Amino acid sequence: MKRVVITGLGIYSCLGKNIEEVKDSLYNGKSGIVVDENRKTLGFRSYLTGMVERPNLKGMLPRRMRVSLPEQGEYAYLSTVEALKMAGMDQDYLDTHETGILFGNDSSAKSVIEATDTLREKKDTTLLGSGSVFQTMNSTVTMNLSTIFKLKGVNFTISGACASGSHAIGMGYLLVKNGLQERVICGGAQEINMESMGNFDALSAFSIRMDDPAKASRPFDKDRDGLIPSGGSATVIIESYESAVERGATILGELIGYGFSSNGAHISTPTMEGPARAMELALKDAGIDAGEVDYVNAHATSTPIGDMNEAKAIYEVFGKSNPLVSSTKSMTGHECWMAGASEIVYSMLMMQHSFVAPNINLENPDEDSQKLNLAAKTVDKNIDVFLSNSFGFGGTNAALIVKKIK
Repeated sequence: MKRVVITGLGIYSCLGKNIEEVKDSLYNGKSGIVVDENRKTLGFRSYLTGMVERPNLKGMLPRRMRVSLPEQGEYAYLSTVEALKMAGMDQDYLDTHETGILFGNDSSAKSVIEATDTLREKKDTTLLGSGSVFQTMNSTVTMNLSTIFKLKGVNFTISGACASGSHAIGMGYLLVKNGLQERVICGGAQEINMESMGNFDALSAFSIRMDDPAKASRPFDKDRDGLIPSGGSATVIIESYESAVERGATILGELIGYGFSSNGAHISTPTMEGPARAMELALKDAGIDAGEVDYVNAHATSTPIGDMNEAKAIYEVFGKSNPLVSSTKSMTGHECWMAGASEIVYSMLMMQHSFVAPNINLENPDEDSQKLNLAAKTVDKNIDVFLSNSFGFGGTNAALIVKKIK
């Protein structure tokens, strides 16, 4: 079995368009949540969202590549460019070294809606354009990026609801660990457009605290009233330890554990047992005790039942050692398919710069959350090992553990 290390990080989120901006937002507890007035026109119950600026890739990519990219594909391109640069992998390197790509993505709604609207209005499929089919497929991110970067390794998309990004990194980890790939570009991408979020809003799962957007996302707080949709993209470059050492790469951390499970219960209501099992399996895979984990990045989205059951699960696994816990979704909102990847990036930044980002808006922890060592403010602390949780509809659970290389 090979050791699996992280050598590159890239991010494009509502906390910033690059690693440096995001690091500052995390440390300062800065929220990226805003009110999107346009959502009123579609009859949304909640107008809140994490917002990022749509990038202009003209001059960065030729038109024939741009027309195939949907919104989340544009975000993914930018986060991957940043991650590859950090990892020291230029196009010459990718051309001569087999490199795979695995991304978490579970929708491309806007592209599908726009194509359907055009077809219904014009009654002519030729007017949909040559890039439409590549924008609408769930595998849009990996099919586009593998073409742009001329990748020769593993190439597919993982759709695991809001654990998609985490499972993508986990599957990449397993491929490298077992010697099937030397290096894999992993990540998660999420479209932010309002069209993609209407059916979520229909569940009444979103916060309606629209008078103060920055305080609307309240994981573990007794007064939480729902999650806030968000998005963007995050990229994590993983490779074998031998590959990184051979090319003199800076090793940022080592992936040592991946645990996964299914609740086998309600399609949208989380349980305590499933997440606890995923965390325990991640610890077993890593070969460490719960007491060795310094920080837990919680999935906690700010929903009443979800946060409660995760708090119970974390206490079940880590109650004796009591590591610091926070949910960066208090600042970002729920980045959905991207979240599992972005929260690895966020936690890696905390590890690199020795701090735990705050669980903002935690004013009145509920009964179960009071048992956890929640960081309501930024804590300056050395992190040697962290665990990151991601859970999703259908009861899919993932937990990843990363260790600092000393």
